[in-house]
Amino acid sequence: MGSRRFLVLAGVVALVAAACGGGASPKPSFNLPTSIGDGEGQLSVLAWPGYVENGSTDPAVDWTTPFEDATGCKVSVQVFGTSDEAFSLFSTNPEKYDVVSASGDASLRLVRAGYVQPVNVDLIPNYTDIFPALKNKPYNTVDGVNYGVPHGRGSNLLMWRTDEVTPAPSSWTTMFDPSSPYSGRISVYDAPIYIADAAVVLMATKPDLGIKNPYALDDTQFAAVVELLKQQKPLIGQYWVDYTKQMDAFRAGDAVIGTTWEVIAKLLQAEDPAVPVEVVKPVEGATGWSDTWMINSKTKSINCAYKFIDNIVSPEVNAQVAEWFGEAPGNAKACEKTADPGFCEAYRANDDAFWQDVWYWQTPEANCVDGRTGVKCKDFDAWVKAWTEIKG
Repeated sequence: MGSRRFLVLAGVVALVAAACGGGASPKPSFNLPTSIGDGEGQLSVLAWPGYVENGSTDPAVDWTTPFEDATGCKVSVQVFGTSDEAFSLFSTNPEKYDVVSASGDASLRLVRAGYVQPVNVDLIPNYTDIFPALKNKPYNTVDGVNYGVPHGRGSNLLMWRTDEVTPAPSSWTTMFDPSSPYSGRISVYDAPIYIADAAVVLMATKPDLGIKNPYALDDTQFAAVVELLKQQKPLIGQYWVDYTKQMDAFRAGDAVIGTTWEVIAKLLQAEDPAVPVEVVKPVEGATGWSDTWMINSKTKSINCAYKFIDNIVSPEVNAQVAEWFGEAPGNAKACEKTADPGFCEAYRANDDAFWQDVWYWQTPEANCVDGRTGVKCKDFDAWVKAWTEIKG
């Protein structure tokens, strides 16, 4: 795997209706484009760092310039470090970004707010080769309407220093044990969506709570999850968003166990000297991400937007992005194009069994996303408030 540098939205389409209250399904009134014409000359993209490289990070890493040369669509990029930052950037200037790469904990919020429009996937030829397991999911499709094109996916994993943590852990509960010998040296992701990680733990350890989906928590379930996270708080030595900060902590031994991404472990293992770390998807399963390319409902560059999305999910480009960013590609044919022939195996792109218990980030809503009726679940605003209280 190559080096990676990243941190942690013509034919005019009618706008998506404004967000409905209480998490109700949107009521779009639109006419999908039926063809794609010449590009409008420019495109503004809001993306996870590492998704839209133009050679400025590394001269050898550039899949944007060839797209610009082929289409005449000049691409400008704004990067973000978390889904919450992405939503904030989009909502404060809703006409600025034509296209956004949205993880599941932002995508539905963008749909509900009317910021993104339905997408005619028939006009994106490379959509055909997207892994079926990533299509028509609650975070990219609403009431049978596609609001974007899947791009890639990854799982949150448990990482530990093999010279400090024994025996090798296999459960998330290692990070929640009040008597943990690693107290003060535990590292976890700093975002409200981390609440779902604790919910995954309780799904396995307290089945009587009846949690079926970590993003669908009623009052009782939510209270139990928040309490578990408050109990964990004294054990935490680091809340991280910037992956380089977590690498620094593990390199120095200030952190010896924590929630991480596959690519972070691989980067540490590839250093000279190598940092002795290993990762595992714990027995309880894990949270993860599946990102979606979405189009601004107010874009004036609809043709460039469609051309851009089709290009970036093409086998050749999707392979480059996946290797640089460090995630499983969304296009099944990308595995034939990776520079490292073992990349897709390492990132489990074709391993359906691996993803069965990975709960992709999803926006929590008052209408429980697990399908329950007659009960209200905690919406994302409640998650944000609780996360602030948990961290203190």
